[in-house]
Amino acid sequence: MPVTLSILDLAPVAPGQTARESFEGSVRLAQAAERLGYRRVWYAEHHNMPTIASSATSVLIGYVAAHTSTIRLGAGGVMLPNHAPLTIAEQFGTLATIYPGRIDLGLGRAPGSDQVTMRAMRRDVTSSDRFPQDVVELQGYLQGQSRVPGVQAVPGAGTNVPLYILGSSLFGAQLAAALGLPYAFASHFAPDALFDAVATYRREFQPSEQLAEPYVMVGANVIAADDEDDAQKQFETVRRARVRGMLSRAPGTPDYTDAQIDAFLTTPNGQQIANMMKYTVAGTPPQVGRFLEDFAESTQADELIIAHHSQDIDNRLRSAELTAGVMQGAGA
Repeated sequence: MPVTLSILDLAPVAPGQTARESFEGSVRLAQAAERLGYRRVWYAEHHNMPTIASSATSVLIGYVAAHTSTIRLGAGGVMLPNHAPLTIAEQFGTLATIYPGRIDLGLGRAPGSDQVTMRAMRRDVTSSDRFPQDVVELQGYLQGQSRVPGVQAVPGAGTNVPLYILGSSLFGAQLAAALGLPYAFASHFAPDALFDAVATYRREFQPSEQLAEPYVMVGANVIAADDEDDAQKQFETVRRARVRGMLSRAPGTPDYTDAQIDAFLTTPNGQQIANMMKYTVAGTPPQVGRFLEDFAESTQADELIIAHHSQDIDNRLRSAELTAGVMQGAGA
């Protein structure tokens, strides 16, 4: 059976592009994913990042859901320590009420931002310590079995929006296993603990009302193109943009040239950033297909969630099309 494919859409804002144009691209990508047979499209909560427009994750999900019909949409993920569990239950309960059977809720405990932005969001520095308790509280609201006497999510109670735990370490794996929830590993940008975390999750998994057996999703970056050289050039552009974005967070950062970025990538710090994209393939459909099949087999993943990383939306759409075609064994 072909491996299940899904998409992680970071709602990228390319140079010279507006956030509105990014959202329109997200609609086009979700519509293509629906047509091509992808299982779901997820959006990630990030803040104070000029190149990522998915900060109001639930709002974006609702916008895309209104322009699609059947594909599952969700958060990959909501950074729960940034929010009150009741608020997220109400938001996703609203989405599930409007679009029943189509909404997922992936949860992470990272801030999705830097330290200064955390303070601007009024986030308590210890809030991530309460992540396990917050997940259980949120789950209770969505199940209509509130853990807080006298408080219920309206709407939300009884919608049973499926929860997923996101992680890049053993902590998330252990929590997902203990709660009997699906586990999505962020190997598209944090690859190092992938195999240990997946093994821990499968070994420690406890069945739950939501899930009888372990379910693992793993992330990969893909740039599929008709021409290998074109795919490699797109990858170089994407990698430079990622490095430039990470170096440019501080005020007054110089506008680094491509040559300076390439030189930085040869340094130990640059290689560390480059390693974040370890699980990346850029090439023709056969090359992409071989990589993804090997990746799925080595991780024993139940589902691959793919970030199609091209700055141009037409290239992302083509990558999604070529990848779906080769993984379904039908060409493109």
